[in-house]
Amino acid sequence: MAKKSIIARGKKREKMVAKYAELRKKLKEEGRWEELDKLPKNSSPVRLHNRCRLTGRPKGYMRQFGICRVAFRKMALDGKIPGVTKASW
Repeated sequence: MAKKSIIARGKKREKMVAKYAELRKKLKEEGRWEELDKLPKNSSPVRLHNRCRLTGRPKGYMRQFGICRVAFRKMALDGKIPGVTKASW
């Protein structure tokens, strides 16, 4: 499990990106780069990183499910993800 502070920081960044998204888009279209530079760093969507919704793990993230591979495997084996079965051939 990731540290609570790291998870909280990520959520804070998500809020800031959403808050400044429209303003950033407007400034980019108009080419006002100096004003764009003065916005907070964390308002840039590039600084976001996908994390597992259950554990907060940053690596092995599966976009389709929104969770990491470890949590996915555990849930799939427990039968908690509909339509997912273990492959056998």
